Amino acid sequence: MPINITMPALSPTMEEGNLSKWLVKEGDKVSPGDVIAEIETDKATMEVEAVDEGTVAKLVVPAGTEGVKVNALIAVLAAEGEDASAAAKSGDGTAPVKAEAAKADSPKADAPKAEAPKSEPAVTPPKAAPAGNGHAAGERTFASPLARRIAKEAGVDVSAVTGTGPHGRVVKADVDAAIAGGAKTAPAAKAPAGAPAASAAAPAVKAMSDDQVLKLFEEGSYDLVPHDNMRKTIARRLVEAKTTIPHFYLTLDCELDALLALRSQLNAAAPTKKTDKGEAPAYKLSVNDMVIKAMAMALKAVPDANASWTESAMVKHRHADVGVAVSIPGGLITPIIRKADEKTLSTISNEMKDLASRARSRKLKPEEYQGGTTAVSNLGMFGIKDFAAVINPPHATILAVGAGEERAVVRNGEIKIATVMSVTLSTDHRAVDGALGAELLVAFKRLIENPMGMLV
Repeated sequence: MPINITMPALSPTMEEGNLSKWLVKEGDKVSPGDVIAEIETDKATMEVEAVDEGTVAKLVVPAGTEGVKVNALIAVLAAEGEDASAAAKSGDGTAPVKAEAAKADSPKADAPKAEAPKSEPAVTPPKAAPAGNGHAAGERTFASPLARRIAKEAGVDVSAVTGTGPHGRVVKADVDAAIAGGAKTAPAAKAPAGAPAASAAAPAVKAMSDDQVLKLFEEGSYDLVPHDNMRKTIARRLVEAKTTIPHFYLTLDCELDALLALRSQLNAAAPTKKTDKGEAPAYKLSVNDMVIKAMAMALKAVPDANASWTESAMVKHRHADVGVAVSIPGGLITPIIRKADEKTLSTISNEMKDLASRARSRKLKPEEYQGGTTAVSNLGMFGIKDFAAVINPPHATILAVGAGEERAVVRNGEIKIATVMSVTLSTDHRAVDGALGAELLVAFKRLIENPMGMLV
């Protein structure tokens, strides 16, 4: 039976991608693991592998096509011994076809990460009859995070939606169709006894339409630059983060003189290594490298702040994985230093340089920028004194780092000159309360002002 190859979801936030390049042509034979295409997502350019053996019967979407929706048909594969021309016709919808997503798209992304407690073997009960939507009554409905969010906002019961994604997974298009068709709403949660009745919901404030915005400017006085996938994703996630996470902010000043002196000593003591350009230091530490290490160690010292909020439970992380905001053309990305508290400063420095370089060329793998337990955003190199950053879910904190500058400080009643850096911690108040956030920031300040603690 012919096999459909669909546009894979290469990240949790991906709704569509650009099919940059085909690495096979019609008539080519492929095996599982063969790279068949390059897909440009909102964050990176990634390779897509075949999951079945067969012959490429038809390339449905031409190379260079932009905005291909996730789960859209992009190619048809003829199985061993099958006629390629017949398989190509099947891919056009003239015959039933076995749908198979590319390897990176799997409903396991929606499966709970925590293992359920093991129970004694039991007799398997008979399967419940389907509820008319492809799901058995009482059976868990697999749906993409985006589909669940849209369904929740629209008041649609996602279990009542028929999924057309891989293995019956509910995707955004299914929820949109259900909303348009007047799907049944999810049952409203009952208020606790004695609770005051909720007031009527205020009308939602609608954003200005494109036409309304453009009418404010003189025609011919502007150029329109279409949004790419990255900018769309950044906009959507920022709105989601700022409107659903209760931010609060804590600011401290940290003196840097001891850190700068230690940094100079460590860089001067760096061994040399041979490179294509001759001898070079094995590492060159930056202030940001030491900030990453200090933030990771502070989270380990205050483990209750190393958490993520979910509606059902608090996620307490065992490792301090620090994301670092990197500016790239058209937006930004946050590659992650895993287990930063356990790594040496030189390892963090070299790893960060490699991640930043590949981020700017959009060559990061999803596991290199997804997840993490906190983040650091440093605008000090631009001379910014202080700012407040927006939390990047699922993180509960992000540290905004300003420039180190000479300021007057008072010590023992005398005015002295010191190099001072202002840092602001943005915190998700659902996961980290004020006193806990303050404890975390004080632990960070202690490490910055006594940097030898990062070496032992």
